[in-house]
Amino acid sequence: MSRTPALALTLAVALAAPAAHAADRAQVPDRYKWKLADLYPSEAAWQAARADLAKRAPSLASHRGHLGDSAAALADGLDAMFALSRDLERLYVYAASLSDEDVRAAGPREMRQAAQQVAVEIAASTSFVRPEILALDPARVRAWASSEPRLAPYRFFLEDVLRAKPHTLAAPEERIVAEAQAFSGTGGSVYGILTNADLPWPTVKLTTGEVRLDPSGYGLARASRDPADRDAVFAAFFGALKAYSRTMGATLDGQVKALVFQKKVRHFGSDLEASLFDANIPPAVYRQLVADVRRSLPTFHRYLELRRRMLGVEKLRYQDLYVPMVGNVGLEFTPDEARAITLEAFAPLGADYVSALRTGYASNWTDYLPSTGKRSGAYSTGVYGVHPYQLLNFNGQYEDLSTLAHESGHSMHTYFAMESQPYATYDYPTFVAEVASTLNENLLFHYMLGKAKDDETRLALLGNYLDGLRGTLFRQTQFADFELAMHEKAERGEPISGENLTALYLDIVRDYYGHAKGVTQVDDLIGVEWAFIPHFYRPFYVYQYATSLVASTAIAKGIREEAGSGSTKRRDAYLAMLRAGGSKYPIDLLRDAGVDMTTSAPFDAAIAEMNATMDQMERILARRDPAKAKAAPAGKAPSQGR
Repeated sequence: MSRTPALALTLAVALAAPAAHAADRAQVPDRYKWKLADLYPSEAAWQAARADLAKRAPSLASHRGHLGDSAAALADGLDAMFALSRDLERLYVYAASLSDEDVRAAGPREMRQAAQQVAVEIAASTSFVRPEILALDPARVRAWASSEPRLAPYRFFLEDVLRAKPHTLAAPEERIVAEAQAFSGTGGSVYGILTNADLPWPTVKLTTGEVRLDPSGYGLARASRDPADRDAVFAAFFGALKAYSRTMGATLDGQVKALVFQKKVRHFGSDLEASLFDANIPPAVYRQLVADVRRSLPTFHRYLELRRRMLGVEKLRYQDLYVPMVGNVGLEFTPDEARAITLEAFAPLGADYVSALRTGYASNWTDYLPSTGKRSGAYSTGVYGVHPYQLLNFNGQYEDLSTLAHESGHSMHTYFAMESQPYATYDYPTFVAEVASTLNENLLFHYMLGKAKDDETRLALLGNYLDGLRGTLFRQTQFADFELAMHEKAERGEPISGENLTALYLDIVRDYYGHAKGVTQVDDLIGVEWAFIPHFYRPFYVYQYATSLVASTAIAKGIREEAGSGSTKRRDAYLAMLRAGGSKYPIDLLRDAGVDMTTSAPFDAAIAEMNATMDQMERILARRDPAKAKAAPAGKAPSQGR
């Protein structure tokens, strides 16, 4: 079912490493904080806006039963609905962002909940719109859209509504389904509070000192170069997850059942089909990704073997996956240095892109530094007519620099879409959103590689790039594989519990990492890792990180190759995609940018780049240390029969 505009609240969550706890937020300099006052000057102003919005929602009832009276009547109804949606976006982003500054604070958390309740009320108030449009003759709707100028911004929306006819219910039923959305996020909300605020995360003593292993502390400590430290970190952190896995199994079960409900009432064939319908992504694209990755596991295992040799260990273990393949080579940055580097790295995207981003950096779009209680990870979101916002937890490492590049890609996508599209079509689907972010990471990587002055730094950058492919292409697809299997279990009526999720996850992760083949040792405790992944509360979301990386790798390669040639054709096609926002379906947007995601060709090109990266590393190793050179010819991987 295409989403109700009132609920089009996009949060593009990046897979950045969580940040270590820092000082109290009051100690963070203002230049490293976002400026929420651009949304509302005070919480009191927000409360007044919320009350006003809640009062306006019932007024939509005056349009019920009249959308088909005339083209003007339809335009009146859509204008009113989208105006509420636009104001709701502003209301929600302010509350959510304020809450994310300190997830322990009750007041902002209650504001977020209040905004969510208004969203439910607006969704219920607009539930009649789609059924009434679908009751009209499609030819008449299209004729009105062509003849009434006020309907021009809604043409894509109207076509999308007509596409959804087989899955749209009668108005009373639509209202019930809209009201039921109030419960659909309960599992994720409970999980978020449990992991961010209430769960008693363990503390362990490492060679570097005592560390509290909440998700932020774990994200840093798991990269320790001391094997004993890594063992202690994984045992303590995964042990804590296991102790609460029954509870987390129940919260995830609730999320899965919410989607099963949607699938049934809207007459979809599967949870996967129901989830992909909004963006009009063929389920075959999802299954193709999983199949492409599984047939490319020999290349992945080549990377794992290279990692084993680089670390100098006899046997690679799952606990060894987050250790940098190369030791500290001084890749550390302040936020100001990181901003300057990204602006230089994005030069191939043109002066307009760089200038707009520089203005954003200077205008407090971004909340940089970690602090006690701050939401972990990173994301970018936007408010139409205002500007994008970014949340980071910047620790000064290369990964944090890369995360800034990633989130800046999202923000610039939002910025250009706002600049070029009406509100009804500015919000773009995630399937293309992650293209903008990972393309920036690609440009940053090649920029930094070009600036590297020694083999050690080149190895560090190449290794980091490969680690990114592991984390985004293979790990996210592994998650997608698990998620599909989990939902298929629920669709068959099989129970979802912490115990059987752990068993299912362990089987899949062992397949991917070659446990039975001796490639990577995956201990039993790793099976509970599913409980660490918040993305499972956004059903069938994570696969888009992988598909986007595939698409962005191809687009970035084209942009880099034409840089300096006098041609800007590929760059212009990409920027046109950003400006198109959500005015087309994502498969079409990417095809316009030169990538056909219904085929395996872009994926195979990404795998070729991965092998080429390993070739570079092995040539450097052969030059520096022949003992670490690979015996097989460079670039060769075991057969990848389809």
